[in-house]
Amino acid sequence: MSADALIQALGLPDATRVDQRVPKKLLAEHGAATAADKRQVQDGVDEVQWLASLKPHLIGVPAFKDEQREYLEVAVLSLKLKPGAKPGRLAELLHRAVPYPVLLLASSDLGASLSLAHIRASQNEADKTVLDGSVLSVLLPDAEHGADFYASVALAKQPQSDLYALYQGWLDTASALDIAKETGRFLPSLTREQAAARHVALQDCRQLQVQIAQLRSQADKERQMPRQVALNQEIHAAQSRLQALQRTLSGESA
Repeated sequence: MSADALIQALGLPDATRVDQRVPKKLLAEHGAATAADKRQVQDGVDEVQWLASLKPHLIGVPAFKDEQREYLEVAVLSLKLKPGAKPGRLAELLHRAVPYPVLLLASSDLGASLSLAHIRASQNEADKTVLDGSVLSVLLPDAEHGADFYASVALAKQPQSDLYALYQGWLDTASALDIAKETGRFLPSLTREQAAARHVALQDCRQLQVQIAQLRSQADKERQMPRQVALNQEIHAAQSRLQALQRTLSGESA
């Protein structure tokens, strides 16, 4: 799915469109803190476009401000990468470079992806922002397999109380798409509390999957019968916890 197709699914007012190219040097100057990051920008970024600017007077959603952050607008950007470049670090650098919460649509050899990250005021530098938590990045499905996701991502279907709630709504929608990789079905969370619980369950689920794979590898190599029995018991217990987490992901419990 292209950036234009996702923009269409977002249902943004025409007045929010910017469609302006962003020079790579700005990303290198404001987002890349090391020489290695600057090289990644130079070698990996083909083009950055500022697609839309979601400001209160344009979308009818109030700004947000508290002791940690001030959300005056949400920026919608696209990042086109050169062949062979991977979006992970470059997407993070772009989120760091822009002083607004960003919906970033990245196109690479791996396909099209959407990433989001909350920001907050820096405690060490005045008038600077830093990431508040990790960047959430999800590959976008095609229109046929992602119909439920694209129907849920529209601006009109997100919380409208303020820009923070709006952006959190998009984060929760993207998180539900990430969860669909585990469950095979896209299911939006019904509440903020359920979204938070499912997000934690997803991280725990993936950690358990790694743990179970490691335990199985150990069990396959183990030649002492008592130790094999103990490892199999650990595997069984981990699988039981995994099943409980998967029920949370499927919306069976909050």
